[in-house]
Amino acid sequence: MAGASEDRIEKQDRLARVRHEAGDEALVLTSHEAVSWYLEGVRTHVSLAGPPVLAVRVEEHGDVLLVSDNEADRLIAEELLPEDADRVVRVPWWIPPAVAAAERSAVAEAAVASQLRAARAPMLTAERARYRSLGRETAEALTDVLDRVDPAQTERAVAAVISAELISRGIDPLVVLVAGAQRGGFRHPLPTAGVLGDRAMVVVCGRRDGLIANATRWVGESVDEEPLLGVERAFLDASAPGARLDEAFEAGAAAYARFGFDADEWQRHHQGGPTGYAGRDPRASASTVDLLVENQAFAWNPTAPGLKVEDTMLRTADGWEVLTVDGRWPSVDYEGLRRPVARAYGAS
Repeated sequence: MAGASEDRIEKQDRLARVRHEAGDEALVLTSHEAVSWYLEGVRTHVSLAGPPVLAVRVEEHGDVLLVSDNEADRLIAEELLPEDADRVVRVPWWIPPAVAAAERSAVAEAAVASQLRAARAPMLTAERARYRSLGRETAEALTDVLDRVDPAQTERAVAAVISAELISRGIDPLVVLVAGAQRGGFRHPLPTAGVLGDRAMVVVCGRRDGLIANATRWVGESVDEEPLLGVERAFLDASAPGARLDEAFEAGAAAYARFGFDADEWQRHHQGGPTGYAGRDPRASASTVDLLVENQAFAWNPTAPGLKVEDTMLRTADGWEVLTVDGRWPSVDYEGLRRPVARAYGAS
């Protein structure tokens, strides 16, 4: 994995600072986002709904990887960097790796959650390259599927094909939501046997190399999306390096009324926030005071009844870079940024 070893050195330095602030004790990493981030995007799961099959003790004299014995050979052969393979300690399958990693005195991940988020936030060179590839292929998968759907198809049929397209690209479909015209008011529409109808929404969160790409697309009838793009832009403009996440959240939430929506619209669904190795890292609210930094990824997702906009973006020194982009998808220029609009059925 190109650049992985170089990135690891920087990550070790970042965690050394976290450990120092916590009294120089060992630090135990047990979540999917922390372990995958630190180990350069390894697949930490077997079941998408289960806990990681490995944990990491970050110690002064080197790392120790606690790995379920029945998973160790596969991880060594297919996932881990060569330098990590020599640090594996096999754990009997009946002992959770997180429990084994904490048998000796250590700082638990939960005790330094905000510091670990800050360590993950500024993405390194190899990470950014992997994220660009993931974002592009996620967007292409959506285009490939939605280019050929029709109003009579069921939500479940569309979800099945989207999942297959993602999996064929090595992307885990963590979330696939589909809402036909009769269910457009639902913000998290799990697919049903209902048909797409005149206008439908598709939402995906796809994970590869530990990173998660988030995107929403609409097919069918067009509506006036410009007001919601204005709300999104308010979130983006406030998400500048040096600002706090709660400030960015409050700026975007306040924009709903300015663009003609109910002033309380933000209360009806979460608005997104930073992303990367977690779908939202963290989900933004008035109480999330994380400091925003350069080269941090975001997926703001303002919504209103029958409307939603969402893409994964990187905040670089030059401004915003949309990662989940496919030039084949129809878009408009909104304040210098290309934003997706609804794709008509049979538009190809």
